[in-house]
Amino acid sequence: MEDTPGTRVTDDAGEVTDRVREVIGRLGCSHREFARRIVLDPSKLSRSLGGTRRFTLAEIVRIADIGEVGTGWLLGAPEQPSAPPDRAPAAVPEGGRPLQIVRETVRLIAEHGFHDVRVADIAAACGTSPAAVHYHFPGRDELLEAAVRWCMDEDTERRAAGLAAAPDARGELLHLIALQTPRTEQQRRQWLVWLDLWAQAARSTAVGRLHEHYYRQWRTTVADVVRRGIGQGVFRAVDPEFAALRLTALIDGLATQVLATAPDSTGPDTMHAALLAFVDSELTAAPAAPAAPAAPAAPAG
Repeated sequence: MEDTPGTRVTDDAGEVTDRVREVIGRLGCSHREFARRIVLDPSKLSRSLGGTRRFTLAEIVRIADIGEVGTGWLLGAPEQPSAPPDRAPAAVPEGGRPLQIVRETVRLIAEHGFHDVRVADIAAACGTSPAAVHYHFPGRDELLEAAVRWCMDEDTERRAAGLAAAPDARGELLHLIALQTPRTEQQRRQWLVWLDLWAQAARSTAVGRLHEHYYRQWRTTVADVVRRGIGQGVFRAVDPEFAALRLTALIDGLATQVLATAPDSTGPDTMHAALLAFVDSELTAAPAAPAAPAAPAAPAG
């Protein structure tokens, strides 16, 4: 989702970038982790630090919040103003205010749908004011992008942990299927956010680009697993990209049925069984036939 030019911060001398780098250095985290904390696409952070993209004012606000520095200092003020000695420091939510806003937005979207969630509802859930929410995320589209990106990052972390522990590519694929089956409250909540994203993507070019980015990443992950399985001999020789397209489409359709139908209709167990049947019938390599027993030796004549 692109930023509107008017919200970008002028940084011709690179002073803002230098101070952002200083904040990252103080926090002692990787650029990817810093991007996660400020709810920003890592590629946007990289381009901004490299000078090919300018930070937006909202991003500067979130960086100041996470780094516990003044917004004015980040924008070039000579020094940070000190807090009045008689004022107790404000309580900072775990992970910082931006992440708190995003987490509560995800929860409320899952419960009510994006269009029925007001900024006032998000502010109330965070124990802050609507102005504070707008301070970090000026528009609804930006808030939706941040909420979806946070879900994507959480999903990617869970995938990576399971893929590393799987014994082979078939185990990796079964792990991905288990993650996408909406059994737990967290999995159901994430799927409900995806459903809202699909509806928005059908009407918004900007949200559609975010949707396309996520699905390209997701299908590439599945295709890579299938490709590894072919190399390991646990999957038969299929087209990995086409197999990934079919499997992810089946996951989407079944998950939608699980969420949208009565509990006694399509449930998580039925969805999981159908996905395992697809893997067994369409991907799993047939076991090698046992070797024929050797013919008895002819008696000596």
